[in-house]
Amino acid sequence: MAVPYESTGRREQKGRTRAAILAAAREQLAGGITPTVESAAAEADVSRTTAYRYFPTQRQLLQAAYPEIEAPTLLPRDATADPVERLDLVVRALARINDEWEPHLRTALRLSLEQPATGESPIMRRGRAIGWLTDALEPLRDSRSDIDVRALALAIRSATGIEAKIWLTDVANLSGADAAALASWVAQAMLAHALAGHPLPTIASARTKAN
Repeated sequence: MAVPYESTGRREQKGRTRAAILAAAREQLAGGITPTVESAAAEADVSRTTAYRYFPTQRQLLQAAYPEIEAPTLLPRDATADPVERLDLVVRALARINDEWEPHLRTALRLSLEQPATGESPIMRRGRAIGWLTDALEPLRDSRSDIDVRALALAIRSATGIEAKIWLTDVANLSGADAAALASWVAQAMLAHALAGHPLPTIASARTKAN
C-alpha cells in the first residue's frame, strides 16, 4: 500500500522509484533471497533513506512485492459449463502460478506465520484462489443446489495452494510435476465426492476470511 510520501509532488518519478525498488525485491525473491529494504534499495540503485520513505519496514516491502494477480477468472472465454472440466483448467492454472511465483509465495507464507505488528495485515491477504475456484464451480449453483459451492472451493483450495505444494515437495519429496498432478487428482476427488451426494461440513465462519 502506498505511503503518504508518494502522494505528494513528482508522482510519476516517485512511481518509477517505487517500481524499481519492488522489481529489485522480486528479483531477489526469485533468487531465493528474502530482501530487506536496504538490499532492495541497493539493487535498485536507490538510497536507503529514500527506500524507507516508500517502505518503512521489511514487512511492508514484502507485502507490496507479493504477487498481485488481478485476473477475475483463470478460465478461457469459451470455457465449458462442465464443472469437472472447468475445475481441471483452474487447478492446472493454479499449479502454474505456484511454480512461477514459488519463491515469493514461500517467503510470504513464512512471514504470514509470524505475528504481525499491531495494525499490519497478513502478507498473504490478497489471494484470489477461492474466487477462481468458485468461478470454476459456478455451474453447480444451478444444477446442484444441494452443494455448498463456497465450502467446496475452500476444501479444494486447501489441497491446491502453495502450502500443499511445499509439503508435497519438501516433506513428501515429490517433484513439482507430481505434486501438481496429485493436487489435480485430489481436487477432482473432492468434486466427485460432492457430486455423489456427500454433504460438506458447514463452515460459515470462514466465508469472509479465506484467500
